[in-house]
Amino acid sequence: MKPQGSASPHLRIVVVNPAQAAAGSGGEAPAGQALRSAALRIGLLESGYDLVASLPADVFLPQRIAQLQPDLIIVDSESDARDILEHIVIATRDERRPIVLFTEDDAPASMDAALEAGVSAYIVAGLHPGRVKPVLDVALARFRRERKLLDELEGTRQKLAERKLVDRAKGLVMARYRLTEEQAYQRLRSMAMNKNMKLAEIAQRLIDVEDLLG
Repeated sequence: MKPQGSASPHLRIVVVNPAQAAAGSGGEAPAGQALRSAALRIGLLESGYDLVASLPADVFLPQRIAQLQPDLIIVDSESDARDILEHIVIATRDERRPIVLFTEDDAPASMDAALEAGVSAYIVAGLHPGRVKPVLDVALARFRRERKLLDELEGTRQKLAERKLVDRAKGLVMARYRLTEEQAYQRLRSMAMNKNMKLAEIAQRLIDVEDLLG
């Protein structure tokens, strides 16, 4: 079957399916779930995505996700998926990944819990092959935008923290050498350049020494 669209063949996807855990324990997956899973697999193959694994929602899920290192995680759960999402959150705690949840659960509480857990797209009663690629495209775009905003926020926080360090070190230099604020700043800059360090790093060193000496 020829791939459609412009999906990246390098995008590695893991599908998490709670019905597999039931089948593995001697139970039987509901017929509706089996049809949904088949539609998802067809949609992924038609779009040219690389489906690296289909995993059961069991206690080993975080370990398996950590081993496979997928680019995107799809949860295919007919009902409440909060327990599954808890496992996925643990597995992606250190390295966030886009998560798409296909479900039949339209309860607002379930949706809120999923979005709070980091789900990029929550799709209710919409799993058929033709919709898979558009949904994943939107989820990826949203995830990248959110990650960019978080990176920018973290950068702003880092700059603020560094500025506080420099201001504190500047005050120490001013008091010790009876310098003006500008003179203290220039001295810190010279020290940083001479030691090939960032201004915040040299400021931290001076503060650490001052704290050590009391």
